[in-house]
This record gives sequence, structure tokens and C-alpha cells, in this order.
Amino acid sequence: MRTLTSAQADDLRQALLTAERRSGMRFGVFLGQPDGGRRHFAEKLHAALGEEAENAVVVLVDTTGRALEIVTGETARRRLPDSACRLTAMSMATAFSVGDLVGGLLYGIGALADQATARR
Repeated sequence: MRTLTSAQADDLRQALLTAERRSGMRFGVFLGQPDGGRRHFAEKLHAALGEEAENAVVVLVDTTGRALEIVTGETARRRLPDSACRLTAMSMATAFSVGDLVGGLLYGIGALADQATARR
């Protein structure tokens, strides 16, 4: 797995904070290899947010399996339907496919926050 530079990690943290402030939702990202099935692992990460999970979005990027999962809580799903998440995931995957991991993540987090904010 390619590690992020400290500048890239800072950019990612800033994007997450901005998305949370704008949308009022909790955002989280996992980069790496999931333990077990991707979807199941992403759902476990999401559930680990406890009371915040209902209004949260978790983006899992399996960097070795080259796959992506987006999990939303019940409240978050009203503002980010599966169709919106799928479209965002497709755009992120396009960036990932040309080697732009950080660009794809920054775009995806921003796009999800924009869509959630528009449906407030």
C-alpha cells in the first residue's frame, strides 16, 4: 500500500473537517486492506461510530484489492441516497484508476458533502 505524505494526510483531514462543518454529518475514511469482506468491514467501521453512525458516512478504499465502499447511516442516507453515492464512487474510481488516490478522495468527500448539504 502506498502511504500518504504528511501534506496529503493534512489535505485529507482538512477535507473531512470541511465536509463535516458544511453538512453537519460525520465523515470517515479508511485506506488499506480490510479484514474480511470489504462491505462487512466497512459496515463494522461505520457501526463503531456508535451514536454518531446514524448521521455518518464511511468511505473505505481497499488499496490492495482496488475497490471502494461507501456506507451511510440511516439519517445520512436520507440526504445521500445510494444513487448519489454510486455516482460519486464512479468518479472516485476513475481518479484512482489513473493513480490519483488523494485527488479521488478529496473529490469524493467534497462531492458527498455538497450533495448532503443540498438536501438539507
